[in-house]
Parts: sequence; C-alpha cells; structure tokens
Amino acid sequence: MNPKFNRSQTGNKFYRINHQIRVPEVRVIDENGEQLGVIPTNEAANLAASRELDLVEVSPLAQPPVCRIVDFGKWQYQQSRSQSKNKPKKIDTKVIRLSLKIGQHDIGVRQKQVRKFFEAGHKVKIELRLRGREKAFREKAKEVINQFLQTLGTEYKLDKPLEIMGGTLITIVTKK
Repeated sequence: MNPKFNRSQTGNKFYRINHQIRVPEVRVIDENGEQLGVIPTNEAANLAASRELDLVEVSPLAQPPVCRIVDFGKWQYQQSRSQSKNKPKKIDTKVIRLSLKIGQHDIGVRQKQVRKFFEAGHKVKIELRLRGREKAFREKAKEVINQFLQTLGTEYKLDKPLEIMGGTLITIVTKK
C-alpha cells in the first residue's frame, strides 16, 4: 500500500493520524501542550482514543517522530487559518488617468479615488496621455500633474518621479 494515500491533507502538508503512524515509538504532546515523553505508538493511539481525540504526527522527520493528541478537524482548521494569516498582503498599483483639459469636478473625483486607494494600502500611478497635437504641450501636462499632486496635500510621497515616455507622463505615489 502506498503511504502517500494513507495521509490526511492540510494545505500542502500531509499528516499521518492514529493507526497510520507506523514507527515503533513516538514523542507525545497532549492536548494541553504538555510533553508525555517517548511512548510506544500503540499506547499513544489508545491514549488518544480514550480521550476521544486523534494522534497526529506533526514532525515525522524528528527522532523519534513527534505526535500531538488533538481533535484533528479542529487542528486542520487552525493550521489553515495560520497559513492564511502568514501570507503577506499584496500591494497593487492602481491607475488614475488625467487629461490635458481635465475639469475641476473631475479632479475632485480623481482625488477621492486616490484617497480611497491609499486607505486600502495601494500605490497609485498617475498617468496623463498626450494625443496628436497635444504632444506639443508637455510643459502644460507637467503643470496639470503637479497641480493634481498639490491638491492631494501632504498625505503622499513620490515613489517614482515624473517621467515622460513618448506621449505619456507617469508618476507613482504612495501614502506616507
């Protein structure tokens, strides 16, 4: 019989439980976290069964392997919760697009969006595209972006200074 299929899976790890543990002796930790010492595997499984709990092999590579007496369903749930908490929060970059002839009301709407993105912990990429004859007004475009940044106040810092790529002006800001 293949031992790979005899295990219960939590996340990406496999755990042997109860009579699936085939080593002669195991180091046992009870449900309160106290070490019971090195005990024969059959005795440890019977002890867990008498307490209406499971014997779970948590460290199979140790000599002897370490097992816990726990409710396996509860323990699986706690392991999946702790794994999800350890993942770092992903910081997205959100894009706000301005135009050369943007109106005052539209600037206010974009400011609210930027503040909302900052509260969520995101970076914001401010972009202004120049099309056709607008490409002759790069200085005016720089003024529009700088004016927009000034209206945000002092709650941001520049992550990437203003950069011109072809007909597009780009800057990236984050919350202080």
